[in-house]
Amino acid sequence: MILTITLNPCIDKSTQLPQLKPEAKLRCSEVVNEPGGGGINVSKALKKLGASSVALFPSGGHNGNMLCSLLNEEGIVYHAVDTNVETRENWVVLEASTNHQFRFTFPGRAVQEETIKSLIDQIRNFTPTFVVASGSLPPGLPDYFYGLIVKNATAVGAKCIVDTSGPALQALKGKHTYLIKPNISELCKMLNVEQLEKKEVADAAQQAILDGYAQVMVVSMGPDGAWLVSKDERHFASAPSVEKRSTVGAGDSMVAGITYMLQQERPLEEALRFGVACGSAATMNPGTQLFHKEDVMRLFTTMNGPFSR
Repeated sequence: MILTITLNPCIDKSTQLPQLKPEAKLRCSEVVNEPGGGGINVSKALKKLGASSVALFPSGGHNGNMLCSLLNEEGIVYHAVDTNVETRENWVVLEASTNHQFRFTFPGRAVQEETIKSLIDQIRNFTPTFVVASGSLPPGLPDYFYGLIVKNATAVGAKCIVDTSGPALQALKGKHTYLIKPNISELCKMLNVEQLEKKEVADAAQQAILDGYAQVMVVSMGPDGAWLVSKDERHFASAPSVEKRSTVGAGDSMVAGITYMLQQERPLEEALRFGVACGSAATMNPGTQLFHKEDVMRLFTTMNGPFSR
């Protein structure tokens, strides 16, 4: 069973307009509301792949009610920990004349640490085999908080996958998370280096593993593909060439694809390629729509041959 955890969920609102102009009244298309936040997006992507999961998150206020309603509409199994703090919202605006995408991400409001701790206690109740903790931390939570999730997941025998950034990612040093997914910039900060050439990425990831960040590290390089590095393995997957319409949810889609394959005990190399296929397929759709499964399977077939159970 896969349990996803989203500490800072949101309502993703997307719209488009012909052109952004300052001081003008801008006529937008109808707003599309979708449940969002890292772990929730992973649960949505897993459902598209035919895998079940439970999405665990705090929610509150009008947006919190909307979030739960939207998840019900999509048939996502979830457990919401009620708070009296309004759930945040994010905006994605597409400028049709240029195909430029503008992403407005808001921090959310501080959630009491005790509320989040009660959420973490639910890990033991669900006894998952995989815990996927993804996204930013809400204001007020300490950087080490993802480390608590790793500790609790490990205690129930679950493999913990964490996808976050900034100080929260750097605080995972020495926590030996099962898998993390930094990009090159984040990997530089983890190792306290200014920059890395592409040919240096695998060695750098190996060093981060030796530093105790994770047992497996997937370094995402966007359209250039991704590296997967463990103590004993190194694999690279090139990203297939696709027409990009949006990058929203591509990283979460990649994590979902990797988790999906790992749950089926597929080799790490195959999990990497499937994850890259999911992430690439997500960029083919506008707004926050993630991917279509048929696109994933087509891309994966071109990368790695037919998929069979």
